Amino acid sequence: MLSRRAPSKDRSAVRTLLRLWPYVRPVRARLLTAAVVAVVASCVGLVIPLVLKWMVDGPVARREPAGVGIGALWLLLLGIAEALLFGLRRWLVARPLAGVEARMRATLYQRLQRLPVAFHDRWPSGQLLSRGTTDLMLVRLFLAFPLTFLLVNGVTILVGVAIMLVQDWTLGLLVLGPAVPLMWICVVFEGRYAEVARSAQDQVGDLTTVVEESVLGIRITKGFGRHRSQARAFHALSRTLRATELRKARLLAAIWAVIVTLPEVAIGAALVVGSLRVADGDLSAGTLVAFLSTALALRWPVESIGFLLAMAQEAATATERWFEVMDAEPEDAGTAAGADAPDADAGLRFENVTFRYPDAPPGSPPVLDRVDLHVRAGESLALVGATGSGKTTLTALVPRLYEVDSGRITLDGRDIARMPRDELRSQVAVAFEEPTLFSASVAENVLMGAGDEAGEAELERALAVAQARFAHELPQGTGTEVGEQGLSLSGGQRQRLALARAVVGRPGFLVLDDPLSALDVHTEAAVEAALRRVLADTTALIVAHRSSTVLLADRVALLSGGRITAVGTHQELLRTHAEYARLMSGDPAGEGSGTEPDGTAVEKEDQR
Repeated sequence: MLSRRAPSKDRSAVRTLLRLWPYVRPVRARLLTAAVVAVVASCVGLVIPLVLKWMVDGPVARREPAGVGIGALWLLLLGIAEALLFGLRRWLVARPLAGVEARMRATLYQRLQRLPVAFHDRWPSGQLLSRGTTDLMLVRLFLAFPLTFLLVNGVTILVGVAIMLVQDWTLGLLVLGPAVPLMWICVVFEGRYAEVARSAQDQVGDLTTVVEESVLGIRITKGFGRHRSQARAFHALSRTLRATELRKARLLAAIWAVIVTLPEVAIGAALVVGSLRVADGDLSAGTLVAFLSTALALRWPVESIGFLLAMAQEAATATERWFEVMDAEPEDAGTAAGADAPDADAGLRFENVTFRYPDAPPGSPPVLDRVDLHVRAGESLALVGATGSGKTTLTALVPRLYEVDSGRITLDGRDIARMPRDELRSQVAVAFEEPTLFSASVAENVLMGAGDEAGEAELERALAVAQARFAHELPQGTGTEVGEQGLSLSGGQRQRLALARAVVGRPGFLVLDDPLSALDVHTEAAVEAALRRVLADTTALIVAHRSSTVLLADRVALLSGGRITAVGTHQELLRTHAEYARLMSGDPAGEGSGTEPDGTAVEKEDQR
């Protein structure tokens, strides 16, 4: 799991939330209007105690029923106006804030597509999912309610306090007595709640990861009877999250108890003192009623402070987590300016390439060490090596899924590090050993490897090359949805569709990572026959483990210990290189030939 970190001591919730301004700016007019409407509605509520004062000191004292009826009508109209204004506020913010959430979610998705593979290697998918769902929901709720009412309640309290002081300044000072301890308590609460809120949201991400892995790996879980151990892992994380949520509830309950108790005590004291003064004739009954009504009207604005601060802290934590992804460095798009001009050295070339994974321990040996290899234009070259020798890593460098540490890779003489990524990936097609399909139709999955102009003819050709005509026998033919990860298909069917996706766009450079490993002997032979025709028109690098795949290539390169140790034809290497002969014969003794003494390369390659 990704390492956790609590908010730093100097983290400011306000500064964090201000980073949302670029996304809120387009709807600022409606939000400001909604805030003004809410302030007016709240102030309308504060007029009610003044009407009560007029009624008590006037019509009630004089026993005038008509005046009481007029006062009651005013109270009814003020109540209706307050309700309508708060309803208008909700209408003003609902649609624009849903749009803000949608834009932020789309922006996050676009950033995830641009972030390098090394970033995705480090981050559990559940953590990313929780940032795009739960965290953005918390941000929207904050913008819709706490953001407005922190302002509205603040204005309401100031206006209400002013009204109370005007009514009677001694009683007003008595009610204001708890203000200082309340502010200190809120500051302490804010810091403690921020830490717990961060822990809870991280734990939601961990739980999401476990659920996702359990669903995607349901066949393994059932096949090995591991449902109990998976359930134990889930329940352990659930208990941890429950404990954290209970800690949040205890903090919120504690501050709410204090925030409710202190003002209630102050209002009670004001009632006693005010009643004595009314009895002595120093204060009118209407003034006391108005004063106490105003104080009671301020109960909710004061009592909601803890609740609103808690929501603000959760929103600040959610914003911080969202920007952790947005602040990550995306892939450099590259630039055509200054790009190397094509020269006579055509094809795919690795020049003194060294690479180690970004999260590798310091001082560990590189996975690839000064690799020099040239795949000539129009040539197919098979890459052979023991498990952990770095074959898959080498193929991942061609489309720049990872960046080389030193050296360079060129396509037709152009350094790929200086090519725009869109251009590079339009020229290079890749088929990985573990095929990934999306929740889309067969046609959509295959045509993903071609331009927007590709159609039925290109689809049929690619299916023919990959011997994937089984797609026509599916319930809706090539329009059949393959389901999540394509798990409704067999491993061989998924692999053939992935191969079709790689060849559909007629790429100039083709990188195949053991593309036929899941096929039976007869299907493999048919695919190889069709693939030979494709390879005749492209430059290809093919990771191979079986001699049948090796025979597709014009030449063979042996990768051992992260370096190219031999290049030649299949027959030449069989005669002259013992390690290659062992690998092609399936001798287990060859399996250790490509590993580093400490096993680092094997471990890292297995992870990939």
